[in-house]
Amino acid sequence: MAANAQPDYRIQLPVYEGPLDLLLDLVRKQEIDIHNIPIAKITKQYLDYLHQLEKLNVDISADFLYMAATLIHIKSKMLLPVDPLAPPEEQGDPREELVHRLLEHEKFKNAAQMLYEKQQLEAHVWSHPDLSLYEGEETEGELVVSLVDLVKVFQQVLERRREVAKVELTHEVVTVAQMMEQLRARLLTNDEAVSLTEFFEACPSRRAMIVALLAVLEMVRLQAVALVQEKMFGDVMLRKHKLFDVVFEGGEAIAKIDEEYL
Repeated sequence: MAANAQPDYRIQLPVYEGPLDLLLDLVRKQEIDIHNIPIAKITKQYLDYLHQLEKLNVDISADFLYMAATLIHIKSKMLLPVDPLAPPEEQGDPREELVHRLLEHEKFKNAAQMLYEKQQLEAHVWSHPDLSLYEGEETEGELVVSLVDLVKVFQQVLERRREVAKVELTHEVVTVAQMMEQLRARLLTNDEAVSLTEFFEACPSRRAMIVALLAVLEMVRLQAVALVQEKMFGDVMLRKHKLFDVVFEGGEAIAKIDEEYL
């Protein structure tokens, strides 16, 4: 090696699965109030990260570029005075939808982490299964599966969705409670089990898929649905559980779900 040779410096940047991951990391690491995001500061830091990727010749996905445009748009709206003649929905905080998406994404990440830790624990512990899960006429001929299997199905569908290059120009607003109602309607229509894979694949966007996963987790927690397989390694199915009608009766439980995700 020549004496005047320059050392080979390498810049390593953290890798994020999507723009919401990057934004959430910027907000949480700086202990910023997520309900009062300094949009100019966060936009600059977000764009700085993208510029670093460009310098490293890293391809930037359409999702990251779309979020950059969204941040710049929000920043410009916050610089303008509120139009008193505009309708009420246009006079609100321009950051509101972004904050809602970040909180939703964070809850999904926390749920996924919890299930991952549970999967790791189960992989290193051998115990007697809870036979009560298999008792009764409801589960005859079926295998009850765990929440870990639910996440595996979600990850498989999400990976297939990533392979399709697609720019989502609109972000439909679907709440967890609304997604629960959609699943309820499907279960009531034909009174048969619903394929978990088909339910996720029917979602029009990755954001809707995350909401769908949260909806399924909530319905499992409330014992409105059960996760089953007709045979070993078969499709994971969702079917009505013993408290299905009770959970949706009156709509009070579902209303509380939406309040938790606001």
